[in-house]
Amino acid sequence: MVESLFVFGYGSLMWDPGFAFASRQVARLSGYHRSFCMWSTQYRGTAANPGLVLALDQAGGAGCHGVAFAVAPEMAAATICYLQERELISSAYEEHRLPVCLSNGTMVEALTYVVNRNHPQYCQGLNLAEQAAIIARSSGLRGRNDAYLFNTVAHLAELGISDPDLAALAARVQAIHAG
Repeated sequence: MVESLFVFGYGSLMWDPGFAFASRQVARLSGYHRSFCMWSTQYRGTAANPGLVLALDQAGGAGCHGVAFAVAPEMAAATICYLQERELISSAYEEHRLPVCLSNGTMVEALTYVVNRNHPQYCQGLNLAEQAAIIARSSGLRGRNDAYLFNTVAHLAELGISDPDLAALAARVQAIHAG
């Protein structure tokens, strides 16, 4: 393992990290999958009209491709502070340091935010149609829920990462808007 601060992004951190980084590359986290399994009552929804945001949910045999950001040592403390303020606004995410495999084959430990399955914001089991209906209508402090989905899908495509589930969800949301 390389000893440095790495941050693993799998959703909005990929396209809106909000912190300075020295480099980034595609990486894979084993044992977790990217899922719209968390209610958002602030950033992409409200308490009265919750949206959905992505979270890493543990699953045997799963894997999630995202981005590993290498952070310069002098920026590590500020980056961790920023991410804790951004990601830990409720206790719906838990902060972990997990092994990820960089695209060059190097294994590193990365700061990663994983869903807390015991938190009331955890909402496993919504089907694609339910997710699409929620995402199509929700909006919060950081904007429309569908923009979050579309930005994530676009950035995954730019990185050459295939996520058929998110692509299908985006198509369903677009069909709702068209129709």
